[in-house]
Amino acid sequence: MKSTMRTVAELVAARWGDHRPGLWCEERVLTHHEVAAGAAARAALLADLLPPGAVPHVGVLLDNTEEFPLWLGAAALAGAAVAGINPTRRGAELARDIRHTECPVLVTERAHLPLLAGLELPGLRVLVTDGDAYDALLAPYAGAVPDPARAAPSDRMLLYFTSGSTGAPKAALCSQGRLAAAGYALVGQFGVRADDVHYVCMPMFHGNAVIADWAPALAAGAGVALRRRFSASGFLADVRRYRATYFTYVGRAIQYILATEARPDDRDNPLRTGFGTEAGAVDAAAFERRFGVRLVEGYGSSEGGAAIQWAPGTPAGAVGPAGPGLVVLDPGTGLECPVAEFDAAGQLLNGAEAIGELVNQGPSPFEGYWRNPAAEAERRRWGSPRSGEAESGRGAYWTGDLFYRDAEGYLYFAGRTDDRIRVDGENLAAAMIENIVARYEGAVAVAVYGVPDPVTGDQVMATVAGRFDPWSFAEFLRAQPDLGTKMAPRFVRVVERMPVTATNKIERARLRREGFRCADPVWWRPPGEDTYRRLTGEDVEGPLASAKGPAVGGVGGGAPTARGVAAQ
Repeated sequence: MKSTMRTVAELVAARWGDHRPGLWCEERVLTHHEVAAGAAARAALLADLLPPGAVPHVGVLLDNTEEFPLWLGAAALAGAAVAGINPTRRGAELARDIRHTECPVLVTERAHLPLLAGLELPGLRVLVTDGDAYDALLAPYAGAVPDPARAAPSDRMLLYFTSGSTGAPKAALCSQGRLAAAGYALVGQFGVRADDVHYVCMPMFHGNAVIADWAPALAAGAGVALRRRFSASGFLADVRRYRATYFTYVGRAIQYILATEARPDDRDNPLRTGFGTEAGAVDAAAFERRFGVRLVEGYGSSEGGAAIQWAPGTPAGAVGPAGPGLVVLDPGTGLECPVAEFDAAGQLLNGAEAIGELVNQGPSPFEGYWRNPAAEAERRRWGSPRSGEAESGRGAYWTGDLFYRDAEGYLYFAGRTDDRIRVDGENLAAAMIENIVARYEGAVAVAVYGVPDPVTGDQVMATVAGRFDPWSFAEFLRAQPDLGTKMAPRFVRVVERMPVTATNKIERARLRREGFRCADPVWWRPPGEDTYRRLTGEDVEGPLASAKGPAVGGVGGGAPTARGVAAQ
C-alpha cells in the first residue's frame, strides 16, 4: 500500500492481484482481487449507463450486501458519487431523496422494489442486483481492469443524508480525497493491519459504516465482513465466524448487544476494538467487562466539520480534549462560554452559562451539502445566528451539538441544540441526565428530553425501555450524588422497545413531539410533591392542559404513587 494514494479509486485498484479473502457476506466470499474486478466491471457499466450531461451520481438502495461495497468501488473508479438511500424512508420522502440527489441510476434489490412502486421518478434507470437481467447486463464488462486515472481527490464520492430530525434530510458531501484521508487516519489511530477483518453491521447508506469502517479497511488492505442488517443476537456469532477484529457502532447498538443473554465464554472472541458514538460510559464499561473489548468513543459531526478524539487522561464523562480551533460558544451571542464548574460529586453547577454550541474555528473538512446553500450558510458562519454574519462558504463550522468545557480543556457532550432543556431558567444537559438515568438497573435504553412546562420553559422527561418500578426508580434517583435538584425527570414514559432510526439512533424528535400525550404508560411527579404516580387523562386535561403539545393519544391506568424524589 502506497502512502501517496490520495483517492479511493487508487485504493480500490491497489487490491488488483491480491487473492486473499477480502469480502464476506452471508455464505459468499470474494477475494480482494475479485472485489477490485467487480468494481471495475460496474464502473464500466455505469459509464455506459449515465446519460450525456447527467450528474454522475448513482443511488444505492440496498441492505449490506456485497453489491454495496462493489458499487462504492465502481463509483470511485468512474469518478462518480454514491448517494446512500435510506430504505426506512417511504413514499414521497423516499422519492424526494432520490430526486434531490439527481440520480439517473438506482441500484436496488427485489426486497426493496415495493418501496419504489407508484413513486414519481421520471427518467430513473433501476438496476435490480439479484436477478438474471442484472447478471446479463454485467457480463460484457467482466474483463474490465480497474483504472484510477480518471479520479481526482476533489471528485465527489459520497452523498449521505443527515438524520433529518429538524426538517428534510440534508445530503452531506464527501470527496474521494477526504474519504481516503479518513481511512488512513483511522488506520493510524487503531493500528489496522492487512490481516484484520472489519465487521460492518451498521447500515452502509449511513456515513458511519462507510467512513469509519469500510474506508480504513480499504486503506489497510484489510478484509470486510458484512451483516445485511444489524442483529444484536447475531453479533457475537458473526464476530467469531468472520474472525472480526474491529467494528463500528452508533446509537443504541451497544445497549441491544448487552441486553442479550450473557454466556461464560463471551470474552472468547477475536475483537480488539469497537469505535463509535453514543454508547455512554456505563454501557462501554459493561461491554468491556463482558466481552473484554474496549470501546473507543469518539465524536464527529456527520458532515465532518469537527471531531474530538479520546486521549489518555480524559476524565470520566468527557469525550476528549478540545483540539485546535474547537470552542464552546453561546449560540445567541457568539461569545465563548465560561468553563464548567463542578461540585464534589461531579454535578455541573453553572450549566446556564457553560453549555453552548461546539464550533470549529480552525480548518474544517466540511465539504458542504448538495443543492442546499441555506443549510451550508447555517453551518459555516462567523458569530451567532442573530449577528448577521452568516455568509455561506466562509466562517467557522457550527456543529449543532451542545457541549461544555472544563478548566483543563476537556469537552463534555450535552446533546443536540434542540435537546437543550431549560428548567426554571437553568440550562440542563440532556446527555448528562441520560447518563445518570442509564444507571438504573432495569433500564435497557434511556432517552431524556424536554417537554413544555405549563407556565414557562421546559420540564425534564425520560423514556425508559426495560423493567421499570416507580418506587425503586424514585429511590434510585434519590441516591445519585450528581443528580441536581432540577434534573430529576418530571415525567417517565415506559416503553417495551425504544423507537430508533435505521442507524439505531433514538428518535428523540418523535419522543419530544409526542411528549406525555402518548399511548404508553407515563409516570409523573406533580409540582410540590415528592412522589411519582401514574399520569391520567384528568391530569392531562387539568393541571397540564396549558402545556403545548398534540392531542392526547392515550393516557391510561390508575394513580399509584412512589415516594423518594425531593420536590423541585
